[in-house]
Amino acid sequence: MDLFNLRKFLQKKDTIKLIDSLTDSMGIKVCIADSTDTVIYGADNRNHSGLPVIVNDATVGWVYGQDTTKSATIVTLLHHMVKTEMERKALATETLDKYNEITMLYDFVEKVNTFNVKEISNFLINQVLAQIKADNVFVILKNEISGRLEIAAGYGTTYNIGIELPQKTETICDIMLSGKAAIINDCHSKSACVLDIDNINSMICAPLKAKEKTLGVVTASTKDSYNYCADDLRFFCTLVSQAAFAIDNARLYESLKGAFIKTVHTLAETIEQRDPYTGGHTKRVMSYSIAIAETLMLSNRERERLELASVLHDIGKIGVSDNVLRKTSKLTDEEFEEIKTHPASGQQILSYIEELRDIIPGVKSHHERFDGKGYPDGLKGTDIDLIARIIAVADSFDAMTSDRPYRKGLPFEAALAEVKKCSGTQFDADVVEAFFKACSENKIRPAEPGK
Repeated sequence: MDLFNLRKFLQKKDTIKLIDSLTDSMGIKVCIADSTDTVIYGADNRNHSGLPVIVNDATVGWVYGQDTTKSATIVTLLHHMVKTEMERKALATETLDKYNEITMLYDFVEKVNTFNVKEISNFLINQVLAQIKADNVFVILKNEISGRLEIAAGYGTTYNIGIELPQKTETICDIMLSGKAAIINDCHSKSACVLDIDNINSMICAPLKAKEKTLGVVTASTKDSYNYCADDLRFFCTLVSQAAFAIDNARLYESLKGAFIKTVHTLAETIEQRDPYTGGHTKRVMSYSIAIAETLMLSNRERERLELASVLHDIGKIGVSDNVLRKTSKLTDEEFEEIKTHPASGQQILSYIEELRDIIPGVKSHHERFDGKGYPDGLKGTDIDLIARIIAVADSFDAMTSDRPYRKGLPFEAALAEVKKCSGTQFDADVVEAFFKACSENKIRPAEPGK
């Protein structure tokens, strides 16, 4: 604890006024020195006896005067004033710490509820490192299929994501079974170590519990002589508890999302079966689109949008009559106009499904052209959603290379030349560039015969 600054305290007018008033009433002259025995009040008369001002077992100053009995009154006054000031500051500091803790927890809860399991785990580790002394932090989760404990994320000692914990880590298993947090300040005498980390002195562990389920354990450990205390445990458990609910929700969301995507793919395949001449088209368009997205370094969220939009880009063909969709000869102008209604029909269908509304621009606009000559709205340039601009290239390339009853598909190299020729007119030049880069990296390859 820092020694109290008596010099600064005596610079306050009210403090000086009170001491002046008391010394005048007692008819004495005193000299007050700080803890280093430097005079900070009154004329230097340190040739007289000095009395220490002791607060919380620490000497914060000295009072010198000819009359030690009366000087003792000044010492008592200073003692109470300094102690009151120190308590006030301590309370203010504690209040500020609590406020900062509450603010941090609020931000923590707000952020983790928008993350996936990996992001939550890494964010939790960063918050632990910011608030609690630790050389190593691990988030250990129970595998939902195998039931084994695995490292989900970590800091400090080298580790591999997904590695199973050794069976001998009995302390971690005890935490899982009991569901109770623990401080272990004598790790040398127990097999508490995670992943055989050497020289661990102290460890703090808390279970990831949500809805009466224990999802895993979070550990923090130090290598030096620091011992964890009750305050460390309290704050650590608060962070871990909030993360547990976020991880549980994220897992549920991932499960539901997986089921939802499977349903979307099944729907797309059902639609595709109406047109026997476009077998595998949906999967290829999705594959090409994702390859372009990776090259463009789209965010995970945008890639998810793109995957769904590319799978459902032709959903509007539900509204196209079979005699047009299955026609083996070239379409008439009237029939082509019917085909051109499928983007708008797709928009209408998706508008009824809340979870798919954000992919509507990609589905509706995938037949727009960069030069504004496309359909259904004649959008131009970057007014066309990026997802749609990507699907436009992928969809057109697959159409060029696929056989139709009335024509053979173009060879791979010829189709590439056609895409390049249409860069900046039919297609966004940046998307075309990303398409060719994906081709050069073998992410887009000629379709195998029969695929």
